[in-house]
Amino acid sequence: MQKSKVGEVSITSKLTEEKRKKLCGLLGNVELSLLYKASVHGYQAPAFHQRCDRQGPTLLVAYNRSGYIFGGYTSVDYSQSGQYITDKEAFLFSVHGKIPICIKVNSGCNARYDDAKGPNFGQQLYFCYNNQPAVYSQERNEYYDGDCSNKAFSFKSATLYGNDTQLTECEVYKVEEKEKPWRNVLWTADRRDELMEMIRNHKPLMTSVSRVRILMIGPVGAGKSSFFNSINSIFTGHVTSKAMSGSAGTSLTVQFRTYPVNDGREGKPLPFVLCDTMGLEEQSGAGLDIEDISSILQGHVPDRYKFNPMAPFQPDEQKASRPASLQEKIHCVVYVIDATKISLMSDKLEEKLASIRRKLNSLGIAQIVLMTKVDEACPLVEENLQSLYVSSYIKSKVQEVSSRLGVPVSCVLPVKNYSQELELELNCDVLLLTALQQMLRFADDYFDDIRPVEEKAKLKAL
Repeated sequence: MQKSKVGEVSITSKLTEEKRKKLCGLLGNVELSLLYKASVHGYQAPAFHQRCDRQGPTLLVAYNRSGYIFGGYTSVDYSQSGQYITDKEAFLFSVHGKIPICIKVNSGCNARYDDAKGPNFGQQLYFCYNNQPAVYSQERNEYYDGDCSNKAFSFKSATLYGNDTQLTECEVYKVEEKEKPWRNVLWTADRRDELMEMIRNHKPLMTSVSRVRILMIGPVGAGKSSFFNSINSIFTGHVTSKAMSGSAGTSLTVQFRTYPVNDGREGKPLPFVLCDTMGLEEQSGAGLDIEDISSILQGHVPDRYKFNPMAPFQPDEQKASRPASLQEKIHCVVYVIDATKISLMSDKLEEKLASIRRKLNSLGIAQIVLMTKVDEACPLVEENLQSLYVSSYIKSKVQEVSSRLGVPVSCVLPVKNYSQELELELNCDVLLLTALQQMLRFADDYFDDIRPVEEKAKLKAL
């Protein structure tokens, strides 16, 4: 049941979720907001008009003693104009049975008479009649003398409301179209569980690789370490902070770290490893060096190697003389970008990222952009994470980062990492797991691409 505030009075909708869905099924992709409730505000016409006039499209829902739920929809404002209203969208309905009955207006030109009395449809069906909890109907409109047929609606009282004219409640809802999401996400616990199960059971396309190695690259403070902490938290079952993360001006990560994730505290390793690096900085001699990235991609840099911005990594002669196995190399690269700083990205940093992208393109390595801190970027999303894919602002940021980094829009994944939360949150989990699932899929695309080359190399070795 929906709660709404009108003035200082909190009012609760009488509609069950099941009936609400049936009514929304008649109206399309809409939201219903409760404007008026006769048992609270009174059955008098002035009370109705005070709360329902000039509210745009509305749905009137009446309830009677026999259990019928019925009423009508109008797409035209109530305004007490004293005019006949043309409304080709108007309809009457009843949801007494399993399948809702919808009675559309015949021609639309006399769908309502917009006077100062209570609501009516076609001057055939009157609600809150004579300021009482009652409904009144007549077969024909005896008053309308326009050019249209004087029968706006064809209905039988017995079918619509069981001939029971005594109302137990009358409610009016404002009808607003929902903005269509630009990506579809199921924000449910079932979907989270499904994603977790798919990730647990993932098997890399190359049998020689047991775990997909995913490299996180991005500016200082963008959320690389926080992403690992967030994924680790989901599979651990509570918020953790294994990797050092924060908002310092210089990189908190000074070592190359490979983070396996277990399925629960004592569980088996999951089929991926998240590799964390020092943050990128725009000036030369600071942050992660592009030469170091090449060494990481080729699988030469060991876990816990401490970066030196002044001198790139040098593999020892023995290791340099033999190529690393596919298992040791990077299979997917993720650019981690702060949504609040996309427009502030300097030309130097953008060029650094472009250089990295050129290198990755030459190697055919899969690439994804993880756009973090979406809640900080958009107040709508901060209030409700499920608004992410209806936010035009977030969509514009996705398009901007796509353009600046030269990656397709479909490869930009907005997420919210765990940062200050003490407990796991369903919507966060769904976004984070969806992003991880895409990384594993992109890695498989890379494996699919190099498989013929690897198979030829194996045959040559034999």
